[in-house]
Amino acid sequence: MPETVFVRLRRRERRHALERWRDRLEQPEYSRKRVVEAILAHFEAWLKREERISFRLTQVLTGHGCFGEYLNKIGREATTNCHHCESNLDSAQHTLEECPAWASERRVLVARIGRDLSLPAVVTAMLAETENWREVATFCETVMSQKEAAERDRERADPTRRRRRGNNRRGA
Repeated sequence: MPETVFVRLRRRERRHALERWRDRLEQPEYSRKRVVEAILAHFEAWLKREERISFRLTQVLTGHGCFGEYLNKIGREATTNCHHCESNLDSAQHTLEECPAWASERRVLVARIGRDLSLPAVVTAMLAETENWREVATFCETVMSQKEAAERDRERADPTRRRRRGNNRRGA
């Protein structure tokens, strides 16, 4: 069946949108972000993947989640300390690569994708095999759900930590 004008136009517009998106991600204000740097190296493969990106996987990739570094940045924590070990910096990378609290989960992940848990290496492994993607996603789901539960426990223990509805804007 011949391709319709509509299908050609849609394909062309999608290609142009993706080119503009990639160009924007390559700008200095974005290219310094760890997740953009890791994914840009595999931009086409990332777009073609079939695996689902979960909320918790997104948190680990972007660093926006229950990490002391992020919570401190948005005013929800007084320090960047890790509540699960003695580290003075709880970041997504610390959680993925170093925190002893997640050693057993990390062992399973390392057995599947290898010892290099830098974000570029993890993204490369995720895109290489579906099972790798699933193992990274499982690590993120398991660890982040536990970190979220611990965060909720801390909020219950100290109600002043809770974010008030309607008061989550910066500077509010």
